[in-house]
Amino acid sequence: MSAWADNEGGRMRLVALPPDAMGEIRAGLQVEPRSGWITYWREPGKNGIPPQITIAPGSSVTLQEIRYPVPKHIVDAKVDEIAYDASVTFPLTLKSTGAAGEIHAMAFIGICKEICIPFQADLTLKLSPAAQTRPEEEAILAEAEKRLPQAPSADFAITGHTLSADGTSLTLEMSLPQSGETPPQVVIAGPSGYAFTKQIAATRTGNTAKATLAIGKLPRNYDIHGKVWNVLVIDGTRAMESPLAFE
Repeated sequence: MSAWADNEGGRMRLVALPPDAMGEIRAGLQVEPRSGWITYWREPGKNGIPPQITIAPGSSVTLQEIRYPVPKHIVDAKVDEIAYDASVTFPLTLKSTGAAGEIHAMAFIGICKEICIPFQADLTLKLSPAAQTRPEEEAILAEAEKRLPQAPSADFAITGHTLSADGTSLTLEMSLPQSGETPPQVVIAGPSGYAFTKQIAATRTGNTAKATLAIGKLPRNYDIHGKVWNVLVIDGTRAMESPLAFE
């Protein structure tokens, strides 16, 4: 693990295991906001900063993917955020393209309380030999992967989606993993920097639901045809993330 980088709102560090036989490295960016502070999801809402990782140029390691555990939709009189208010680890998939002895990365996140503070840190981590076990790192990464939303399945999926003719609302039809009465939470990640959470209508019958969400102002001259958005559905203790393709 790298050393912790600290600021007034929290701290973060890099966690990684040795490369496997194919050169793939399981890693994570671990962020611990202080009490009362939050950090952000992939599309954080109007004012947040999503987590970003940049591997140092010339490194023998490349970033393949960053994944996002299920966030909270935090709403009160002052904020409407898609965020995390406790420790969170963002799983990373890295690829070694040579003899990777160290990882040098720049992490950039937003961390907020009454104000938002950009938090940037240079993180360096020495990779241990492949034969050496790393139980603490393995436990951190295993817990992070448990908190990821599941992929669509037969019992938990978006079964239909319709954008209104004027583009101001999006209706989703869903199959849910359990019977219930309360409509699920829905977060739509639209164009980069845009997220939609306001449900203007919602119904649920057993393990099926229908929700209509308000679509706010989109980028100027934005053409949705051929685009793919993402939707996160949270139903009790389970969550699912699915692409939404627009023809």
